[in-house]
Amino acid sequence: MQAGSRTQTPNKLTTYIMVSLLLGIAVGYACNVLASPEQAKAIAGYFTVVSDIFLRMIKMIIAPLVFATIVSGISSLGASGGAVGRVAVKSLAWFITASVASLSVGLVLANLLQPGHGLGLALPDANATANVQTSSLNVKDFAAHVFPISVVQAMAGNEVLQILVFAMFFGFALSAVKGTLAPDIARSIDQIVPVMLKFTDYVMRFAPVGVFAAMAAVITTQGLGVLVTYGKFVSAFYFGLAVLWAIIIGAGSVVLGGTIRNLLRLLRQPMMIAFSTSSSEAAFPKMIEQLMKFGVSERITGFVLPLGYSFNLDGSMMYQTFAALFVAQAFNIEMPITTQIAMLLLLMITSKGIAGVPRASLVVAAATLPTFGLPAGGLVLLIGIDAFLDMGRTMTNVIGNGVATAVVAKWENELSEPVEQDAKFLPTAVAG
Repeated sequence: MQAGSRTQTPNKLTTYIMVSLLLGIAVGYACNVLASPEQAKAIAGYFTVVSDIFLRMIKMIIAPLVFATIVSGISSLGASGGAVGRVAVKSLAWFITASVASLSVGLVLANLLQPGHGLGLALPDANATANVQTSSLNVKDFAAHVFPISVVQAMAGNEVLQILVFAMFFGFALSAVKGTLAPDIARSIDQIVPVMLKFTDYVMRFAPVGVFAAMAAVITTQGLGVLVTYGKFVSAFYFGLAVLWAIIIGAGSVVLGGTIRNLLRLLRQPMMIAFSTSSSEAAFPKMIEQLMKFGVSERITGFVLPLGYSFNLDGSMMYQTFAALFVAQAFNIEMPITTQIAMLLLLMITSKGIAGVPRASLVVAAATLPTFGLPAGGLVLLIGIDAFLDMGRTMTNVIGNGVATAVVAKWENELSEPVEQDAKFLPTAVAG
């Protein structure tokens, strides 16, 4: 009976989230049509308050959950870092391959579908500003930013990569200390994980309300008409995401076999949360819970998933090549294939430093365009629909990291039967 209740609740929550998503679109559309632009902006502000509260509730879980899962996993491996290094190499190999595939899909489809041609809109000044900050986007600052000045500051800012670095050192130190208190500390940290997962379960009960408010706020201010104006670009972009999904799922099924269907079913909730809120962080706690339900070990989930949030942004990377070529086509600038490949290689590097940067995909695109003689002001054309594009690329980032984590777990023989994983890690945290 208890197992049945575990499977019933997620299905209900998925339904509630989907209904809230559709209801948010309907209410937002009504507000957009019936209210003046000033009134619509004010109404959207009230919706935003509700969605912000939900996102804040989610974000306060991330730091302790990342810290506890990484430390617990590393301390269980012992003082040797060989296993951690092996997992890191396998993870980065998958991430780099996925990055090449994502950028290539964007490049190929943007050339085939030509979304920037025949746009029918007045072009902005080539020197116009898209109001995105690119000064912090360089390899030197990113390398320094990886290492936290203060772990308290890193946790306060939800800097996932910095928390990961601190937790790795802490985990190695804890496993190396032979004092009598070290095992007690390790056991205490182990117990944080189920507590935070139960915390996640409580917060997720507010997910339908947060999803409704987030979607209503976007539609109230933007309306659905903007999707018609940019119909060719939006449809081409989402077709590209569908192709990328097929590649990710296909590659994952080679390793995971038929069990990938169960993984995709479990990822539906975090994917919908990411889509409606345009926030990968909002989906992070639920991602950990669902991956552990799938059978991924705690130490693999706790290590690979935070790493993926910094280095495996499949949807965002596809968007960057798509956006760059869209601007070139809109301004009738010819880009030889050799230049496009050079741009792809540059994006491979610059996109790895965007974790935690607001509107990260636009930042990378704005920083890259001038390098190849493209007007950064062309991004002004995309600002109005960026919220809709961000939904799709964020959801794609979630599925990419979910599949990557499960694949690495399979390679490491850290993937057990889903029922066993449920019993091992989630006896009280998830079962209702």
